[in-house]
Amino acid sequence: MVNQNGDMITEQDLKDKRTILYFYPRDNTPTCTTQAIDFTEHLAELQGKGIQVFGVNGDTMKKHQNFIMKHNIGFDLLVDEDYQLAKELDIYRLKKVFGKESMGIVRTTLLIGPDLTIEKRIDNVKVKNQLEVLFAE
Repeated sequence: MVNQNGDMITEQDLKDKRTILYFYPRDNTPTCTTQAIDFTEHLAELQGKGIQVFGVNGDTMKKHQNFIMKHNIGFDLLVDEDYQLAKELDIYRLKKVFGKESMGIVRTTLLIGPDLTIEKRIDNVKVKNQLEVLFAE
């Protein structure tokens, strides 16, 4: 999978580190922006714990670049234009937004361990307390 700059991010980049991999519907929408800014504001604290962060959705590299620049996002955003990874993880599915059903990414956060296993998965993430829920025992 590539990031906003076209650099390939592979399992090797995740191995031997803890990683927050969060899936969100779309760049530059209110809730998605709030979520990205929240991760950015806590990035130093997370990195201090040895945790890296990547956001993922179906937007293009260009849209990700614009989103990062506009909101000073401090981590890479990965491009999943065909939703391959989201489908593999059952994150791309039928959802209802404002009463309308459509296929799309359901806001989901994964905490991945150094051995690439999913340590924690939070479906239908509530952005306001996402980190508290992620690190709750």
